[in-house]
Amino acid sequence: MEPKSISISTSGERFYAISKEIEKAMSETWKSSTSGVLTLFIQHTSCALTINESFDPSAARDMESFLKHLAPRNLGFIEHDAEGPDDSPSHMKSILLQTSLQIPVDQGKMMLGTWQGIYLCEFRDSPKTRRVILKYQAD
Repeated sequence: MEPKSISISTSGERFYAISKEIEKAMSETWKSSTSGVLTLFIQHTSCALTINESFDPSAARDMESFLKHLAPRNLGFIEHDAEGPDDSPSHMKSILLQTSLQIPVDQGKMMLGTWQGIYLCEFRDSPKTRRVILKYQAD
């Protein structure tokens, strides 16, 4: 099946819940009765994808704070700052998460757990338009 891409607009560093956008793209593109595997891929190096708790918004805020703690902007060894003080830390955070995810699909629905959601994790301060590729492989 042909890949599909979606664009997600961001407005600064945070986790953006994108499960609904993924579900919409799936329903518009592929048959709802099929089962298989959905691969998501983000074509950028200063953001990432993750699946994590999405029921309570405070969980996403805690994850954001955790990554800021692991890769702060004031590390003395940082050299790569051509695009600003968030440049190198954004790449450090992205290596801790994923550029691609694989999600099982049954009867056209992603088989996420009760509390799970898909996030686009933006690590840059300035507004961006991020492209996520969806590739579905039916059984």
